[in-house]
Amino acid sequence: MDFGVWECRGGLFKSGLTWRFWKWNCNPMRNGSGGDAGSILFGTREQVGVGRGLAEFRAGRPVLITGGGETLLCLPVEGLDKERLAAFKALCAPVSPRLVLTGRRVRSLGFDLNEPVALELASEVDASMILTLVADAKSDHVFVPEPAGPAAVAAIDIVKLAQILPAVLVADTTAAIAAAFSPRIITVEATAVIRFRAEATQSLAIAGEAFVPLRTGMRTRFVVFRDALGDDPVAVIVGTPDLSKPVTVRIHSACLTGDVFGSRRCDCGDQLQLALAHLQEAGGGIILYLSQEGRGVGLANKMRTYKLQDGGLDTVDANTTLGFDDDERDYGVAVRMLQMLGCTRVVLLTNNPAKLDGLAKAGIEIAGRMPIETPINSDNRRYMTAKAARAGHQLGHIITALAEVSENAEQESRLVT
Repeated sequence: MDFGVWECRGGLFKSGLTWRFWKWNCNPMRNGSGGDAGSILFGTREQVGVGRGLAEFRAGRPVLITGGGETLLCLPVEGLDKERLAAFKALCAPVSPRLVLTGRRVRSLGFDLNEPVALELASEVDASMILTLVADAKSDHVFVPEPAGPAAVAAIDIVKLAQILPAVLVADTTAAIAAAFSPRIITVEATAVIRFRAEATQSLAIAGEAFVPLRTGMRTRFVVFRDALGDDPVAVIVGTPDLSKPVTVRIHSACLTGDVFGSRRCDCGDQLQLALAHLQEAGGGIILYLSQEGRGVGLANKMRTYKLQDGGLDTVDANTTLGFDDDERDYGVAVRMLQMLGCTRVVLLTNNPAKLDGLAKAGIEIAGRMPIETPINSDNRRYMTAKAARAGHQLGHIITALAEVSENAEQESRLVT
């Protein structure tokens, strides 16, 4: 295999008793076939930067983000405590850090804004105050929001991709100071972040597949994919669907609490079991099982939204109060999976119009929609009501049930009076 030729130049200097690299530039030279071996193995420099920056944020480490003529030292708020805040302030000195919040979060705090903003932090603001500003239902902290620049917006995009709290601490720095941080701190270009999700979708590849018999006697084939984000979405192929005809498809977001443990707070587990049973009765179909826990916010943030719901918010307001959109899911991965499976015409088993729109806009022909009606219980009634009334899910049986409950309550009230 021809990996081409790499031209490398470097230098050394002595620091104390240790020899260190002064500079090390490796430039991939074209191989005999005209391809760029370095790009094939590593991806572009921008892709590498975002991928490593994403890993750093997940690990709680700071990164440098450049864009719009500025360079920001950025630290995710996830896991912030007294010691980490003090260390970040020391690293930024003499510059004071600012807190960047999403437009959704700032709206929940009473401001009529839609874009990410940066907040100046007074010296007395401690870690607990910052976490209150980021994640509590209410905050008494007084602040004046300022528009966030491209680098700060990119930082918010990365923490969302990492599925951690959607807030970051940032501090302005210079190219000279940024160079002093290197190589311990990764540098990310803001423009590359915008392209990263689409590039990750295109990187999707089949990692493994096998036949899996289920306890119901159903025979399925699990096809596991992998992308540049490190996610492992799965296509569960039930029976032998005829790809020359419209295939019944269920796009299902992973739900640990509902799918595995049978949580009564949602209808996810019930939807999955009903979808499997329907596909078996129909003679075949596909379930796309996506890594989009909590409508794309991740498992930890889903637990945070549950806590906010316990305090009185519904599922939509809980997501936006935490700083997310009410639904953070992206169905580009589902489209790519279907294309790779050779499935371009579908009958979608869903109550969610957003799934229909997402697939149709990407070139998947929607031959029809089939509703999936699950039982209502005392623990998920408010959740189901919010999905029907506020998120636009087509849940006619919920509306009917609520009308019946209201009518019965009215009749009881009349009998009492």
